[in-house]
Amino acid sequence: MFSMHTYTLSRELDAGPAVADVTQDLKRCLAESGVTCGIVQLFVTGSTGSITTVEYESGVVEDLKRSITEMAPTERVYAHEMAWQDGNGHSHVQAAIIGPSLSIPVRKGRMTLGTWQQVVVINHDISSRTRKIEVTIQGS
Repeated sequence: MFSMHTYTLSRELDAGPAVADVTQDLKRCLAESGVTCGIVQLFVTGSTGSITTVEYESGVVEDLKRSITEMAPTERVYAHEMAWQDGNGHSHVQAAIIGPSLSIPVRKGRMTLGTWQQVVVINHDISSRTRKIEVTIQGS
């Protein structure tokens, strides 16, 4: 029988780019849902947060942070900052490039992540933030 389950995860993150692994929390949500075939859909609320997958290992995390900063450097002039003077124009651009959502297929009661693939939430803002991840699990 088809079912749908919703959860909200929260992560306290330092000023960005800050990265946190949420894979184990998602596994708990999936187990609780009882869905064995379907999809896990994720959405980060807020225009300066994003979600993706990566090998959550210190070297890769540092490489990711450096690459994010290189894509939209803090020292660049942003129209957003000229309008609002809040210093986080780069945060919005970084988050938009990576994106706020992710879908993961579920097969045999497990997310179909690769061996070294974890789900991470990223705070791009200039201040620490509590990032909320809306989780929807659908399937049978």
